[in-house]
Amino acid sequence: MGDRNLGEEILDGINEIRRFKKGEVSLRQHELSEPSAPKEIRLKLRLSQSAFAGLMGVSVRTIQDWEQGRREPQGPAVALLRIAEQHPEVFEQLH
Repeated sequence: MGDRNLGEEILDGINEIRRFKKGEVSLRQHELSEPSAPKEIRLKLRLSQSAFAGLMGVSVRTIQDWEQGRREPQGPAVALLRIAEQHPEVFEQLH
């Protein structure tokens, strides 16, 4: 943890919420875009279904189901697809 003072950080966060509720500050907001179709991402990365499945931590069958529209990626898989699309260098380093 190093030199962090977690108690102070928590109190700072609570105070920031109070200031926000009073209209004194605005909070940062980020909207996450939906990733492209899994097949598009996989092809951009030039990966086989098998290699892509390994990097995503899912079965080849799951990749096939996503690509054929039988299933939709959920939860952490969507986050990984977003990373694969927006930061392909991460996946390229792992492959």
